[in-house]
Amino acid sequence: MTSHTTTPTRPGRRLIRELLLVAGLFAVYKAGRMLSTGRTDEAFRNAARVWDAERALHLPGEGAVQRLLLHSEGVVHAANTYYAAVHFPATVLFLVWLYLRRPGHYLWTRRVLTVLTGAALVLHLSFPLAPPRMLGAAHLVDTGQVYGPTVYRAAPDADTVANQFAAMPSLHFGWALMLALGMIAATRSRWRALWLLHPLATLLVVVGTANHYWADAAVATLLLGAALLLIPRPTARTDTGAEAVRTLPRPPRPATPAATRTATALARAATPARSVALAGTAAPAGAANPTRAAALAPVAAPGSAVAPSRVPAVAPARVPVAAPGPVVAREAAPGAADGGPPGLPGPVRALPVPAGGER
Repeated sequence: MTSHTTTPTRPGRRLIRELLLVAGLFAVYKAGRMLSTGRTDEAFRNAARVWDAERALHLPGEGAVQRLLLHSEGVVHAANTYYAAVHFPATVLFLVWLYLRRPGHYLWTRRVLTVLTGAALVLHLSFPLAPPRMLGAAHLVDTGQVYGPTVYRAAPDADTVANQFAAMPSLHFGWALMLALGMIAATRSRWRALWLLHPLATLLVVVGTANHYWADAAVATLLLGAALLLIPRPTARTDTGAEAVRTLPRPPRPATPAATRTATALARAATPARSVALAGTAAPAGAANPTRAAALAPVAAPGSAVAPSRVPAVAPARVPVAAPGPVVAREAAPGAADGGPPGLPGPVRALPVPAGGER
């Protein structure tokens, strides 16, 4: 029994490498977030500072957005579901679509998200922040715990899956904004600006569910802007997908079958006419062409003798004249003897005829 082993092709190896790279970066980020879980007191002090700073800047309170959600239990439940179930799957689908359809934009987006997430991790570790749902001064409702669904445990210290003190910046909003900008850059639809509705809905959700402050979204926007300045945007030439091919100039259309048949018929019709036109200028060797001979060869003086060896195989024609008088016979001599081109009939000579009608 022979075993057949298949080695992954070059695109397959590239896909595996990308999956391992993205999964590794995300694992490093998740592990780094957990390093600040035990800094509870510092996280609440920073939360009080952020809350006071927003009031000093006269920003609208997060409670105004939450009150809109609390008017309907269905709306607040939908907001919690959006927060828990849309953020990560939407980003994954976005990256997969770019990888398959816009390779150049995929590399650009992956690098931007890597820089943004790395900067966010540094800020999580250096500035732990409790979300507004935990801050007593905010008087906000933890909608996830009350209405569900939620991705967090009730006690932050007992949560071993997520770091609840990593509120700033909001990667929910930062990734959603990058998704919208990436789709706008990678597509050509006149409706592509509607992708901005995704980060707008995400902003209302993260603030209305009391998981983030306005400042968290503002800091995420600043970090994303810095990443976009550092990573150059791809051009159309870097994409090898269908969209890049579509933007290239179209080749000229081939001739239709009817036009091809018409052109062939015209060419065939012109062939006999050309043959007829050339027949008068290129006569076969040994054939007499009196018209061209008369035009090319000089006329000999009367009485000149012609050597018998230069007379062509065809006997000279004698044309009798009905009127009385001497009969004039015409013969064609080869043109080579009189300076004409070889192989062409010579000039037409008038020969004297003795009395009696014969030479």
